[in-house]
Order: sequence, then structure tokens, then C-alpha cells
Amino acid sequence: MSRPPSGATVPGNRWDLAGPRTGPPPTVTVVVTHYEQPRELARTLHALGRQTHPADRLEVVVADDGSATAPTVPDGVRLVRQADEGFRAAAARNLGAAAGTGEVLVFLDADTTPEPGYVAAISRLPHLLPEALVVGRRRHADLAAVPVDAPVEDAGPAHELSSPAWLVEGYRRTRDLVEADDTSYRFVLSAVAACSRWLHTHIGGFDETFAAYGGEDWEWAARAWRHGALLAHEPAAVAWHDGPDFAARDSAADRARALAETLAIARRVPAPGAAPRGLLVGPRDPLVTIADGLDPTGLLVALDSLLAALPTAHVQAPAYVAGLLAGDLRVAAGPPPGTPAWHLHLERPVRGSAEAWRAVVARLAGPDAPGLLRLTGADGAPLVTARALRGVRRQERWGRTDLFAERAEPAAGLGLAAVRPGTTLEAHLGGWG
Repeated sequence: MSRPPSGATVPGNRWDLAGPRTGPPPTVTVVVTHYEQPRELARTLHALGRQTHPADRLEVVVADDGSATAPTVPDGVRLVRQADEGFRAAAARNLGAAAGTGEVLVFLDADTTPEPGYVAAISRLPHLLPEALVVGRRRHADLAAVPVDAPVEDAGPAHELSSPAWLVEGYRRTRDLVEADDTSYRFVLSAVAACSRWLHTHIGGFDETFAAYGGEDWEWAARAWRHGALLAHEPAAVAWHDGPDFAARDSAADRARALAETLAIARRVPAPGAAPRGLLVGPRDPLVTIADGLDPTGLLVALDSLLAALPTAHVQAPAYVAGLLAGDLRVAAGPPPGTPAWHLHLERPVRGSAEAWRAVVARLAGPDAPGLLRLTGADGAPLVTARALRGVRRQERWGRTDLFAERAEPAAGLGLAAVRPGTTLEAHLGGWG
């Protein structure tokens, strides 16, 4: 697993432990995504010409998503374009990132205008911690009647609109994402985001299969998190969106877009708050593996219990178990596609209620979740070894074992127990044993 060429890491999501920046600031590529918004683009490009970040360490790339007429950009700004084949902001951002050379990538939308200190503020953490994915502070204003060359740090507050309360509360509750968890991808907005070029490349960039409005930023952030990224909010990086938040719009077309966006995310993100509870439309997660040589009857009892609680799991089973469960597409001899978030290894056949199995996953998904959780039986022997794979990936990347905690606790405390010897599948299914 590739390691960043420079920078450091921190335990868990403690990006606040990063030290001060020393030496020159990073080289930065700002990617501005545009489609048929020439006035808004002119405002944003003017603001990028006023940044406090050194001009000789800053390049701007406009990535046009198929506008009928190519946008006009000033000298020194690079323009790249793609065909109009739907709302392909994800592909446009990747196109813009590939056209630049900066160590840090800063993503803006054409209608989101940065204050002068924006680039300097949002690029600091990705320079120090190359695994950091940073979201700035997007504020809203009605700028329609404001000249494009007016200082946005003055015009924005003078014409301010309300910001989404759920977003403000999310940053407050998580201490600017220091206490992020597996649901915190929802607080990352690609209109005001930044990461190292290394991280963007390492996770494969934005998912270009998104061809309709919305969702590509949440999927990108959720995937980065599963790969061990740090999530951070930088409130000093302020950019002004021209117009209200999308959620404030409530036409029939807007509601249809929201439904399509929710389903698009559900099909790609195996995380709480995105993945369906029963619909098998998304990625397989968690990954379940099985110790060698376990009793097949006990394993079938265990898997019936587990899959009833976690229907989207992928069971990587030995051939003798996969053969018995032929036809269940969740059971296979090989690994799942994609990047699962969690791994449950059955050391012995174990069963429990739906609440018990879900509690195991919940233990791995909180803001202070361990990287490894050992659940033991009454005799102290291990029953289940559960791992948050983002921690595994981070620690393997850096060759360290101290970045995520390890814990052990009795399985009975969560409602799990070993399948008793002699239990029959008939008795389990019939409810008498």
C-alpha cells in the first residue's frame, strides 16, 4: 500500500494534533468546475487573483462540463473541457486535477467565490497531513446584483442568506470533524474541498459514473474515509455560494433529484445513513471471513444469524461452506468487489440477535472506534475478531500499529454467544435449539 511521499500522520482522526507549517507553503492547483455560468465564473476567477497564497505557488484550472460556448478565462488560467453528456461534475474535477501539477488540490464550483485567505487556509492541512480531506466553510449570499469585481468578503455578508442548520450543527457537534465517524462523509462538500494530490490519486479520484446532480462528493469522502483518510473542517476557509442551499428548494423536480441522489449514494456507499437496511442495491459490507476447520452445521447457524442482521455482508467462505450455500450471492469463495469498511472474522460459530450483530459494527463506526475489537467467550477464547479496515489500511501504509486502539470485551455483553456443540440446523431454524 503506497505511502505519501511527504508529510506525517496522526492517530485516529486527530488532525488537530498536526504541528505548525514550516518551510514554504505547498504548490496548489485550484480546480474550478463550470457549466453555463460565465458571470459567476468571472467573480470566482477574480477572487482567485486576490488570494494571499503566493501567486507563484498557485495555478488555476477551469474544468468546463460541456458548456455550449467555451468560457472566457484570463491569461494564466488554464481551461480544459469535456463533452456535455449529463451532469458530470465528478469527471470534470478529475479532468481539472489531471491538468494541474500542484501538491494540493483545491476544488471550487464556479458559483462559489473564495475570500482572500481561502486557499492558504484550506491547503494547510493537506500539506502537513497528506491523508487529510478538508472541507471549508460555504456561506450563502444573493450576489446576482453585485459587480463581479466587488470584494466578496464585503459583498457576501452584506447580502447573506441562511446556511443549512444541519451542516452548522454537524461541524459543531464533531468539533470541526475531529470527532468524525463513518457518517461524517455527509459534511464534505466538493464545492469547498481540498486534499493532497497523493490522496486523490490513491483513492481513484471522483467516481465518474455519476452523471446526474449530486452525491459524487459524499461518495468521494466516504471512499476516502474507508481508505484511512482524515476528515477535517477548516472554518477559516470561507467561500460564498451565489444563491440558497439546494435543500432549501422544494419543487417537484428538486424532490425527484433528491430521490435520485439518495439512491445513487445508496448504490455506492456502504456506510450508516447511506446503505439500505434490507435492500440489496449497494456494495457488500462488512466482509466476513471464517477460521479454518470449523463445524459446518455451527457455521450455517452462525451465518443465518449474522446475515439476518447484516443482509449486505459479503461472506468469504471456505469451499465446503460456499458449496452448501450455493445460490446465496452474498457467500463466495473470493473477496468482495470494492473497498469494504469492516471485517468480521469468525473464530468460532457465533450467533445472536440482529441488535447484537449490528452493535458489533456500531462499535467500529464511532468517533473513538478501535481499529480492532476482540469479542471473547465465557472461557476467554476469541469468538469474533472485528476490524475497522480504515485503521488497518492506514497502519499498513505507515508501517505502524499505534494509530488505532485495540480493545477486548466479552461477546455476551453485546448479546453474542458461541453456538453450542450438538446444535442442529433443524433446531435452530425451528426455534427450539
